[in-house]
Amino acid sequence: MLQFSKWQLGLIIGTILLGALFSAPNFFSDEQLEEMPGFFPRSQVSLGLDLQGGSYLLLGVDSDKVVSDRLKGMRTEIQRDMRPNRAANKERIRLGGGGRVALDEAAGVISLRVEDESQVAEAAKRVRDATSGNIGTGLGLSGRPYAVTTNGDRVEAALTSEARAFFKSDALTTSMTVVRKRLDPVGNKEISIQPQGDSRIVVQVPGDDDPEALKRALDGEGQLTFHRHDATVSPADADAGLLPPGRLYIQMAASEGPGFLVLHEDPVITGDMVNQASAGLNSDGAGFQINFDFDGRGARRFADYTREHVGELFAIVLDGEIISAPRIQTPITGGNGRITGDFSAEEASRIATLIQAGALPAPLQILEQRSVGPELGRESVKAGTYALIIGFVAVVIYMILSYGRFGLYADLALIANVVLIAGTLSLFGSTLTLPGIAGIVLTIGMAVDANVLIFERIREELLAGKAPINAVETGYQRAWSAILDANVTTFLAAIIMFQLGAGPVRGFAVTLAVGVVTSVFSAFVLTRMFAGGYLLSARPKTMKL
Repeated sequence: MLQFSKWQLGLIIGTILLGALFSAPNFFSDEQLEEMPGFFPRSQVSLGLDLQGGSYLLLGVDSDKVVSDRLKGMRTEIQRDMRPNRAANKERIRLGGGGRVALDEAAGVISLRVEDESQVAEAAKRVRDATSGNIGTGLGLSGRPYAVTTNGDRVEAALTSEARAFFKSDALTTSMTVVRKRLDPVGNKEISIQPQGDSRIVVQVPGDDDPEALKRALDGEGQLTFHRHDATVSPADADAGLLPPGRLYIQMAASEGPGFLVLHEDPVITGDMVNQASAGLNSDGAGFQINFDFDGRGARRFADYTREHVGELFAIVLDGEIISAPRIQTPITGGNGRITGDFSAEEASRIATLIQAGALPAPLQILEQRSVGPELGRESVKAGTYALIIGFVAVVIYMILSYGRFGLYADLALIANVVLIAGTLSLFGSTLTLPGIAGIVLTIGMAVDANVLIFERIREELLAGKAPINAVETGYQRAWSAILDANVTTFLAAIIMFQLGAGPVRGFAVTLAVGVVTSVFSAFVLTRMFAGGYLLSARPKTMKL
């Protein structure tokens, strides 16, 4: 057990050298790293919000609105399916109650009454098809999202509790994705976006001390739609609220000037059909515009519409406000377009980012915001560094005084342990927080704890009269089970903290988990290699520990 083959020695030494190589970039600036050879790693450990300062936002997701929007969309879908469809060879199903489908949002129930009871079965079939085909099991639900029942001439579709919970969870996940795209469209910032509970998002941006700028980037849902203009409604009737069914009266944005337009409620194109959006200069070089490209579906729909409505206004609506209403001059078949107006560079960039990131499934509410200054971070780094150095030196001195040569072996393994931790954190580009530093300090104590168990066991074997080689070999063998049990339970605790925690708790969990693995390696493998090398070469008759 004390003898290592050449390939084992090479693997151990190679592991330590790799740890040193991956930890090395932390000692160089970005400019110096650019001058390094191509094989030299570039990834560094980044400092968290509490160490270098930055902005913190706690966002609330209005998940109830998500469920409400789902219900309203499903009601519209069911209402449409009750109408005649020649292409599908379906007859119209006449509904009571003014021909409308009712919705009880609080109960999550969509209901309709069929005038002709002979059509109840067909109506129920269409409702089942709509509620399963629109948001069925493809979204991850184990069963149907709606329970469809009939009672006489009534058909009801009740949202299940599983579907309600899924829609809320999906809204949180989607919101986190959109928030990341808005705050970090290029993907090169060290932004931490984590869920907190089932309806909150924690956003931490290290190095950024302007939470108001973050709030502006998150302002608005990003709901982009393209609508047909209805020129048949006079401004007087629109101002008086005399609108035909299915019409909207929407205000123009400040960049378009004062005024309102009457639009058809159903959009011709929606924001999810936009592939890319970017800000650019207007063709005349004065002001900025937003350029966008459609996907295949949007390009076809855009081409067909502009071909059939030359000379008409086409309104582009963002978050309930008309940001542009150009007149279609010629058919646009290239699958791209532009939004012109009196936009500033900042406004054009903001709108392009909103469109590119996609729409939020629900409004975000700023529940808490704060800015952490870099001075506090520097003090934290300083205090953490002192704690690490003091703890390290104290452990080194104690081990040498207590176990002599073997204590020195433990100290060498401890240095290798710190190198491996730094290299692992750098390799994965981890963010180091103040609790993370605490995790490293704790790991230092844990690393020698395993050695203490081994060395005390070796002492017992020596006192029992065993030869040094046998005593050391037995000590490592019999201490292994206790070391393994203790570190496995600690590792599992770290995993649970990482899965259930957020922010600083995760930082502590990461360093603790990495430290557990490296400490087992350093304590059981490295010190055994040092001890075995000494005993097998010197062959001492007696040994004092």
